[in-house]
Amino acid sequence: MARGFFITFEGGEGAGKSTQIERLAGKMRAKKYDVLVTREPGGSPGAEAVRHVLLSGAAEPFGPKMEALLFAAARSDHVEQVIRPAVERGSIVLCDRFLDSSRVYQGVTGGLDPVFMETLEQVAINGMMPDMTLIFDIDPPQGRRRATGRRGAGAGPDRFEKETLAIHQARREAFLAIAAAEPERCVVIDASAAPDAVENVVTATVFAALEARAPMRNRQTAPA
Repeated sequence: MARGFFITFEGGEGAGKSTQIERLAGKMRAKKYDVLVTREPGGSPGAEAVRHVLLSGAAEPFGPKMEALLFAAARSDHVEQVIRPAVERGSIVLCDRFLDSSRVYQGVTGGLDPVFMETLEQVAINGMMPDMTLIFDIDPPQGRRRATGRRGAGAGPDRFEKETLAIHQARREAFLAIAAAEPERCVVIDASAAPDAVENVVTATVFAALEARAPMRNRQTAPA
């Protein structure tokens, strides 16, 4: 069976990743693709058990290293229980956040040692690198306004949404630096546009990648 395709959605708060992942999944299913939508932190029973601890801020007092370790434990379970089996059976996996969020949130703005972060990443993903990463780029003030509107009345910001504008700006720059360093994997999407316009760009980008990969899939499945 031909290998599937693993796409991750990354970016700052309020960039619209969750909206776009659902829209893309709908279009792909309409074209009869086998699609799995998942998220981090979470995505598997073990990882979902860790999600509340992370987003509630319960681990924050213990520092970014503790958070990084918890994210890595959740990611390892997510990869082995959900992502890898789906890709190996030929599915397209769409994941809302993955390793680049750890690189940015705990590594860059958390100030953790790059060697520690790289080692932790290798253990957590165990070779399961995304085939494509869409980085949704938005000016942090606009992203914070969107995130506030999305939450609605009475709901407060989560552990990461509540941080200062300077930290959100540093994260934006860090995501863009990752995209510049890994252009073969990463595509920057202007997330400041209207959702329908962003959807059109995402759809065109992903389907072009799948079409480019089709000849390779055909070679993989062709009889010897």
